Amino acid sequence: MSFQDKSLKCIDCGADFTFTSGEQEYFASKGFTNEPKRCVPCRRAKKQQMGNSTYDSHSYSSR
Repeated sequence: MSFQDKSLKCIDCGADFTFTSGEQEYFASKGFTNEPKRCVPCRRAKKQQMGNSTYDSHSYSSR
């Protein structure tokens, strides 16, 4: 299968970003069927936000 670079628009910041043929090949090798919806900086921010919120919202105490 031949991949070509695609221009996509980020759903968070609205910036145009390129989904490269290499990224498409990687996504396909992992079995991903959807194109990314966020640019790299927004993906990193979202991942960090999700990682931080999982433990911040829980209260752990020893009894």
